[in-house]
Amino acid sequence: MTPSITQLPDSPIIQSVELRRELGLGDLALTQILFVVGLPWVGVAAKQGPSHVVFWLIAMVLFYLPSAIVVIHLNRLMPLEGGLYQWAKLGFNDMTGFLVAWNLWLFAILNTSETGLQITQYAAYIGGRGVEGLASDTRVILFASAAIFSALVWLAIRGLSFGKWVHASGGVLLLATFAMLLIVPWLNVAKGTLPSFHPLATAAPVVSLMSLNLLGKMGFGALGGFEYVAIHAGECRSPVRTIAGSVAIAAPIIAIMFIFGTSSVLALVPLDRIDLIAPIPQVLSIGFSALGLTIPIASVTILVLAVVRVSQASVMFTGNTRLPMVAGWDGILPPWFTRLHPRYQTPVNSIVFVGAITFAFSALGLIGVGKQEAFQLLWVASAVFYALTYLVMFALPMTGLRAHPPAPLWVKAAALSGFLMTLLYIVLAIVPIVQVESRLMFALKLSGLVAVTNLIGLAVFRRARSARRS
Repeated sequence: MTPSITQLPDSPIIQSVELRRELGLGDLALTQILFVVGLPWVGVAAKQGPSHVVFWLIAMVLFYLPSAIVVIHLNRLMPLEGGLYQWAKLGFNDMTGFLVAWNLWLFAILNTSETGLQITQYAAYIGGRGVEGLASDTRVILFASAAIFSALVWLAIRGLSFGKWVHASGGVLLLATFAMLLIVPWLNVAKGTLPSFHPLATAAPVVSLMSLNLLGKMGFGALGGFEYVAIHAGECRSPVRTIAGSVAIAAPIIAIMFIFGTSSVLALVPLDRIDLIAPIPQVLSIGFSALGLTIPIASVTILVLAVVRVSQASVMFTGNTRLPMVAGWDGILPPWFTRLHPRYQTPVNSIVFVGAITFAFSALGLIGVGKQEAFQLLWVASAVFYALTYLVMFALPMTGLRAHPPAPLWVKAAALSGFLMTLLYIVLAIVPIVQVESRLMFALKLSGLVAVTNLIGLAVFRRARSARRS
């Protein structure tokens, strides 16, 4: 018999009862779509031509569906605030759980810290040459970052009763943007400006190191993220049912968005002219211009995508603020992190702390502007931090969970597939196939950065455990 979570000796149920249960099925489904769907991936996949359909299907079978299966399985057993942190702690031990939270925290901070820089670049696209100089001004970027992170802090303190509407709005805008992306080739076919459109036309991919690299990126890189909303399990209504239902609703929608969105890029943009930074505005601008529409579709789309990007940052930031709170519940971090706002019942100290750290990383990142390899190193490192947490997640059903019976064989098979796909991503991230000054030095720097940061996390854990024992 599987014990209920309240029977576990280190259950955080008692601590999480004060949190407000604001999230329902619709909120989580839209948040899943908003968090998982990365905007540049349709352009990256389109660079492979018609073989993108095969790549997407392989990535979905070997990673996407397995990750959905494992997330649903683990959340059913442990529907706890903190999500993957709690799963790793209860499934393995406290140290593994803390290191998982540490890597998730680093990933989210590095990823969110770039929001101010990205938004100023969006503004440059919208404003044209008149604001190009301002968008590259460090002071302007710092001001934009400070404004955005202040808003994210306020929104997180205000709580998910309000924040969920921001996240849902971002999800709806993202769906609306992709709806335009999917329909614009058909409108061009109807008008005769596009001879034909076959969205599922495919070709066999060439097997090479480059194709394996792309497969890893289209698996973990593009399709990872289902587990993130489980961080808010203690703030969900019926977390077992709603989180599983949100994955089931979001999964096919995201698959359609990626496969048919990539086909739209290929239909309207020559292969050698695809914009890897902003492929969606590029397609919509070309497609609607061919229809004779004079509205500034590219500017409108970029403005919408800027709102979507801030909404995505809010999802990541809000989830990231829960990790220090849960670690505080476990005595690994000081109780200061667990204090809840008297009105909104949100971890106010944890929120302010994460906001300050994220802004500091944003400011430090500007010191190296123009040094592309340094930027790439930090960017890839953030993804590796995230991928390491996925290795632990997939290992849980394969090795067995404390206080739970073994997982079914089909769940173990799904976990093994996801584990190998994630490992492929990590290996090809550490050994780059893109042009750098020295591949060996890049691999050593990246490995060293990941190792040193995790050693720091281990030192923090051991010091906290020693203090708790004392």
